[in-house]
Amino acid sequence: MRPERISSGPLARWWMMRGEWRAYPARAVLAGLAIAVGVALGFAVHLINASALNEFASAISAVNGEADLQVRAAGPNGFEEALYPRLARTPGVAHVSPVVEIAAHAHNGASVRLIGLDVLRAAAVTPALLGQRAGAMGGDPFDSQGVFLSPTALAATGARLGEPLVLAAGVRQVGFVVRGVLAAAPQGQSLAVADIAQVQWRFARLGTLDRVDLRIDQGADPRDVAARVAGMLPASAQVVTQQAQARRSDALSRAYRVNLDMLALMALMTGGFLVYSAQSLAVSRRRPQFALLRVLGVERSALLRLVVAEAAIVGTLGALAGLALGAGLAEAALRVFGGDLGGGYFSGERPRLALTPGPALIFLALGIAAALLGGLLPAREAGRAAPAVALKNLGDAVDPNRRPAVDLALTLLLAGAAAAMAPAVRGLPVFGYLSIALMLAGGVAATPWLARGLLGPLQGRAGRAPVIDLALKRLWGAPSQAGVALCSIVASTSLVVAMAVMVASFRGSVDEWLLQVLPADIYMRVEGASFEPAAQARIAAVPGVAHAAFLGQTSLRLAPDRPEVALIGQTIDPRAPGRTLPMIGESQAVPKGVTPVWVSEPAQWIYGYRPGQQITLPIGHRAGGEPLFVAGVWRDYARQHGAVALTSDDYTRLTGDAGRTGASIELAPGASADRVIGALKALVPAAGRDGLTIARPSVLRAAALATFDRSFAVTYLLEAVAVLVGLAGVAAALSAQTLARTKEFGMLRHIGVLRRQIIGMLATEGALLGLIGVIAGASLGLVMSQVLIHVVNPQSFHWTMQTRVPWGLLAGFAAALIACAAATALVAGRRAVSRDAVQAVREDW
Repeated sequence: MRPERISSGPLARWWMMRGEWRAYPARAVLAGLAIAVGVALGFAVHLINASALNEFASAISAVNGEADLQVRAAGPNGFEEALYPRLARTPGVAHVSPVVEIAAHAHNGASVRLIGLDVLRAAAVTPALLGQRAGAMGGDPFDSQGVFLSPTALAATGARLGEPLVLAAGVRQVGFVVRGVLAAAPQGQSLAVADIAQVQWRFARLGTLDRVDLRIDQGADPRDVAARVAGMLPASAQVVTQQAQARRSDALSRAYRVNLDMLALMALMTGGFLVYSAQSLAVSRRRPQFALLRVLGVERSALLRLVVAEAAIVGTLGALAGLALGAGLAEAALRVFGGDLGGGYFSGERPRLALTPGPALIFLALGIAAALLGGLLPAREAGRAAPAVALKNLGDAVDPNRRPAVDLALTLLLAGAAAAMAPAVRGLPVFGYLSIALMLAGGVAATPWLARGLLGPLQGRAGRAPVIDLALKRLWGAPSQAGVALCSIVASTSLVVAMAVMVASFRGSVDEWLLQVLPADIYMRVEGASFEPAAQARIAAVPGVAHAAFLGQTSLRLAPDRPEVALIGQTIDPRAPGRTLPMIGESQAVPKGVTPVWVSEPAQWIYGYRPGQQITLPIGHRAGGEPLFVAGVWRDYARQHGAVALTSDDYTRLTGDAGRTGASIELAPGASADRVIGALKALVPAAGRDGLTIARPSVLRAAALATFDRSFAVTYLLEAVAVLVGLAGVAAALSAQTLARTKEFGMLRHIGVLRRQIIGMLATEGALLGLIGVIAGASLGLVMSQVLIHVVNPQSFHWTMQTRVPWGLLAGFAAALIACAAATALVAGRRAVSRDAVQAVREDW
């Protein structure tokens, strides 16, 4: 007679879960803590990025005012002022406001963004940019000397209301009087606003504008107006919508933010493996209990719901704790690191924490999902176990004589390899990260098969110590339990190896690149000004200087929704550009009568420039832009959004700027570098030395590498946390398995095995598991590092690099992990063998 099927209700399931947690509270707490750490890291990184972006967007909005559309200059020379009245007459445009923008600096070197406005026009389009006069300071709004400063600019320049202030741009120094403050300016923005006519006249910008702000008619379609405006613009100008400006702001740091988010979610994935480990061990230990329940009539689905419910509760509590912890971490990180987490993308005051319910719910769901995925396989195992066999079997669920399956692992690994071949999605390496996740899952799934393969040659050999023989036979006879313990080791080790190889490769490539681009003996750079031809001649004539080469740089806006591209003019020999540029591949022969340019690797990725192609840039005097020939591609790790280099003469001809912002100096034989540096400093007036940098290449290299390390500081932190979570999983798995084997230890004690031999056996098991995990994790990590180096990094940052493996670091990490695994098993073993041998083998139901 078949027993009636019983479906356990919520109260029964709660009773069984509560009993398990009361018996083994540390296991559930550790699994929940792993989920909490993963959620906290992901949520904290998201909050920091969102807060920084909100602050940055509000700053851009405050500077741009409330304009519906903007016409912006694409190149450094602005566009002709004659375009302004044509825009004012465009159908659908209600008001226009012309603007001139100048990057200036004060006498103490503080950078100030000087904005020239027509106050009558700006009042109708961008009233937030109009200043408030201080106290009784009245006067003409077109005061030629009046300037209004933001609170940040007041503090940075040290200026006071009613007192004079000198602002310099290039070779021009102009005196102003501070008439008031820009009350609506955001924190961190160093702004100065003056009358546009005076700014144009006194800074030699007559007849040119940098932008025109437009307010459209009420009821007019912004897209139609934008299309009409775009159709009348020359190559030197482009229309910018609010949506394009938002995409441009987002693109500045999107790749960096997404990479941090993905790295934080790796910690959450590792936490999911820890939940899997904890639930698998709980199911293994309770297999006789589940079998008894099945015999008594409890359905399979009821056991499955029980195990899944345990994982869901652990995940929910862990995720809720992670949200609170993440908010606290984000607030602390904003105070310490600022909004860019060391990436160098944002500057200014510390942003305020931006808490919104939507992202919190998403990360709550991710934490619960990670826990559910970690508990799904153990739940299936609990439901599929045959009651008659499991009722008296406390061993491994897998037949040791059957070779562990590898089909699922191979499928996941092959799927990961296929995903790595896919292109980026909207400029992000979505499939690259999917590839890493699939490879990680495949590597974990292959651990029982790999463990059997590595342990196989060691089986059946005579002459071994009994301790080692017992350890090998135990691991051979319990492949599924070995796989549970190995999953955390493999996950954490592979992530560490992959990130360590990627960072070492990146840093080594940057160091090698710095050696290529810094071959001179001394380097000079000036901020907010330039070395004019007369100053260049004086620098070249300094005693001890054998040769001086000068570099000029400006910015080009090639697309409304993308960050600006650097235009660089420097000494380049078109026949041998590799002498001054770190070329990638060969340079093309330049056709006669065509201006050559060399594009950086990011410019090639972002804009599709190819050697041998003709392009146009918004420079020069031709209506459609100057036609240029792409002669080659060069490596540039300094400018993520692209750069275009051309010869110094072509730069001056096309931009009209003979000034240079940097100089590289080669010393004459026997010349003293310190003496030459002193002479170079003496050439610059004392008032202009605040923006001057003179340094040797070793100093510049050290500063660049320090910046690199600072930008990766959070990466190191996230990686370390993922490793700690993985090591916690190792400790939990080994400890739980050891405590569950007390009857086995009692039996061994009965047949004469000494206590110290059992402890030695456990330490050997832990060391062997650590060794197998290191071998599997290191192999998988090396493969994953190639995805990071050759897929994720180029698709995210548009840089390529050569693989460099930090063997010393990895060897030290491997030794530490093996020792940790052995020590954990040793500590747990001491506790397990402390019970009386007779008590341990008693059957007590």
